[in-house]
Amino acid sequence: MSALLQLSGIETYIGGSRILRGVDLEIHPGEVVALMGRNGVGKTTTLRSVTGVLPVRAGSITLAGQPIEKLPMDVRARAGIGYVPQGRDIFPHLTVEENLQIGLVVHGRKGAEAKAGLDRVFGLFPVLKEMLSRKGGVLSGGQQQQLAIGRALLTNPKLLILDEPTEGIQPSIIDQIGDTLKKLKAPRAPAAALDEAARAVAEIKNAVQQLKQEHSLAILLVEQFVDFCREVADRYYAMDRGVVVISGPIATLTDEVVKEHLQV
Repeated sequence: MSALLQLSGIETYIGGSRILRGVDLEIHPGEVVALMGRNGVGKTTTLRSVTGVLPVRAGSITLAGQPIEKLPMDVRARAGIGYVPQGRDIFPHLTVEENLQIGLVVHGRKGAEAKAGLDRVFGLFPVLKEMLSRKGGVLSGGQQQQLAIGRALLTNPKLLILDEPTEGIQPSIIDQIGDTLKKLKAPRAPAAALDEAARAVAEIKNAVQQLKQEHSLAILLVEQFVDFCREVADRYYAMDRGVVVISGPIATLTDEVVKEHLQV
């Protein structure tokens, strides 16, 4: 199967400093891939290079086989990249409903298509439907994360990028998010399965996910919580000083690898 996202030899600078030093990475449709590493090694810079927040100095980025490294951010988003940044970036003074509507409006989704998208989000995150009139700023951290992911899902992406989705979330909640992610990385589920997923997620409250609405969805996940990555990811890449130093199936993320490349 061809890669949905492929990075080859990516070099990115911030100011005069070279942060990424030839990053290679690929993700296939239907995969969850964890990008891991200690603080400051270039994980978020990699995500920002993919989304176009930061320009790349060298190398190539392709999405579904098409080069995107020179495209502006909005064009990349419309091409199928959904991004939930660290910190969530919801609109605190807008209601939950208004935050979700933004995800629909900017991509021109209306009528039955918009309703289907909202139904899918509410199936995954029923708490959002209960809180439509609440301001985003009064939600808990977990609820805000659900809102940010739900809004990203409404753009109907091919690739969902999540930067530290469990940051600030209680470990018990993280386990429930992991259950949701595993359901989401399969092809589009029938309604009954989505109802089951909604029950499994129940109130919770934070997630990392995305629905594939007719196409397989790939998820690129930056995450510090190792057990979470082991539970939901298919493969991993570990970075150090701007390069990928080790990668492989998630089963090969042993305690020795964690100690050498991930622990502070």
